[in-house]
Amino acid sequence: MRVNRSYTLTAVVAFASFLALAAGAEAATVANPLCTDNTALFDPGTGQNIVLPSGFKVSIFAKGLNMPTGIAFLGNAQQFQVYVLESGHGLPSVCNEQGSFGTGDFDPSNPFTPDILVFDQNGNKIAGPLGKPTGSGGIQTGGLQAAGPAVDIAFERGFQGGRLFATDSNQATHAAGQNNSSRIVTVDPETGTVTPFITQLPTGDHPTEQLAFDGRWLYWSQGSTTNSGVVGRDNGGGANQQDIPCQDIVLSDNVFDSGGGVKTSGYSPFGTTRPGATVKAFESAKHSGVCDGAILRAQLNAAHPEETIEPFSWGYRNGYAIRFAPNAHPLAGGLLVGEDGADERGARPSNGAPDALHLARQNDDGTPDYHGWPDRFGFLPSSQAVFNPLGGPSDDLCQVSASADHLASGDRGGGLVVHRDRLRAKVVYRWAGRRWCSPVRP
Repeated sequence: MRVNRSYTLTAVVAFASFLALAAGAEAATVANPLCTDNTALFDPGTGQNIVLPSGFKVSIFAKGLNMPTGIAFLGNAQQFQVYVLESGHGLPSVCNEQGSFGTGDFDPSNPFTPDILVFDQNGNKIAGPLGKPTGSGGIQTGGLQAAGPAVDIAFERGFQGGRLFATDSNQATHAAGQNNSSRIVTVDPETGTVTPFITQLPTGDHPTEQLAFDGRWLYWSQGSTTNSGVVGRDNGGGANQQDIPCQDIVLSDNVFDSGGGVKTSGYSPFGTTRPGATVKAFESAKHSGVCDGAILRAQLNAAHPEETIEPFSWGYRNGYAIRFAPNAHPLAGGLLVGEDGADERGARPSNGAPDALHLARQNDDGTPDYHGWPDRFGFLPSSQAVFNPLGGPSDDLCQVSASADHLASGDRGGGLVVHRDRLRAKVVYRWAGRRWCSPVRP
């Protein structure tokens, strides 16, 4: 028997990538205000290009938004408000440098800085922008961090409200002030006043990201600071901070070559080699309990929440999306984690690493469970041939080239495994003229 149901998705948000438009804007060619030859057709239509399961339909709730990354609801099914976090921008470029717009970082109309807009249940804007960066003389004194991105917002009691939390960082500065710049903050829903809750969280390739709540705990996804556990030239030229383990690990003898005489061990600063070293849990973190590539949690009502931080689960490159399973669900108590897989770039490139969905559960003894990164991609060892790098300009020492088929004596590249015990060498690289490229099994 088939039961016919029609569901309406009314909280779908269409957005303009280049320029925040008026809410009533229709199809138009829009231009980036900093690079006016950078144009795009903005036509949200009615969401007709979104592919849906049978029985669902889409309607536009709000449009003309600027890089929306987070959404939170307040009220009940009959009467509610919708809070939308506009990130401003993500990766840096001359075409989205917030300091180049208007009067700079603290221009209240700057589309490249984060803020929060508030809508009623019919999609009418009723408040905002809230939380815009403020300051003078190049010194920020309030609001969400200007360089961004701001990633998520959530009320601690869901529809019932309570404090409105948000995550932000200066990640988009890329090596010019991003290290340990991630924060969890509260935002006054009426005034937009931003108050730090936990600061000095790791920031590199990924910042502090999504939020979830469970009883007295606040949970968040803390992305890895590197692509694959090794600081390379893709990490701000090597200036970005190294990854931080959640448990004691032992490094292999493997080091990774970035060229120019620079070699780096896993979980170490750029240019630092320490083969066989033990890396203690939370090494280089600003707070005890802080690590990355992890899901962390802290007590909501502690006087000093930074002193209550602990890892719940780890071994993710970028566990961006997190949600608890419903209480009546067979997975109740587990946290679903959507992980963004590794890219081909940097000192330890790979190719084809999948995105994955994980179920996180803290171990019975209070230690975090482990999910494989940086040496397992989608439950497969990173040494599998399917993940061999192809070579390209984003790799520190790998480009496609005709090659002599011989191995350089003594040099090894490839994988590193982290699971509280060892980072293991996985492959030997074939020498390709000036660069290391195709992996060969030793």
